[in-house]
Amino acid sequence: MSLIFTIFALVFLTELISWIGKTVLFEFAWDLYSRLFMNVSYSRQRQLQAELLTAKKELLQTSAQDQFAKWAKLRRGVDKGLADLEKLNGELASSKTGFSLKFNTLMWVLTTGLSFFVGWWYRKAAVFYLPPGWLGPLGWWMAFPFAPKVREGLMIDPRQGSVSVGVWQMACRRVIKVGERTVKNILAPSEPVAVPVEMETDSKSS
Repeated sequence: MSLIFTIFALVFLTELISWIGKTVLFEFAWDLYSRLFMNVSYSRQRQLQAELLTAKKELLQTSAQDQFAKWAKLRRGVDKGLADLEKLNGELASSKTGFSLKFNTLMWVLTTGLSFFVGWWYRKAAVFYLPPGWLGPLGWWMAFPFAPKVREGLMIDPRQGSVSVGVWQMACRRVIKVGERTVKNILAPSEPVAVPVEMETDSKSS
């Protein structure tokens, strides 16, 4: 029975990620990661932005002709601040790109990769067996492609066919998608019914 629930959990996880959206999950994961491991860099970024804004404001209020020495010093400070901020922004962007690659790899492993591995590893195993003669001659399709067509052993009805991993994955995906649509229809706000103007006028006149 563990194989049944393992496959169902993998399919459910895949559909849940698809429903929420990888972009939403990535932004949430990146925000959490940056808060835990890159808080110093982001604090430095905010500090540089504040210092640069103050320096630019002071530079605009300083005359280049009357106070050239002070203006030149402020100008050098602004240029240095811009360079430092640009370098830090590049480092943060590079870190986010690297995190995105790792995140997408993890998502693939947790969904497509694991489903493919389980399907390949248990390709010749039966997830469970159908009752004898339940689908008649079509029972062989449930074992497609490599699961045993019938259950072997003594005192076992040979008409008792098996369900393969691939077929069970498709069945789970179909059921989950139907459940998803049902939940969306229940939670979706009902649209107000528009009352025609002619009917409104007739009701007032009567």
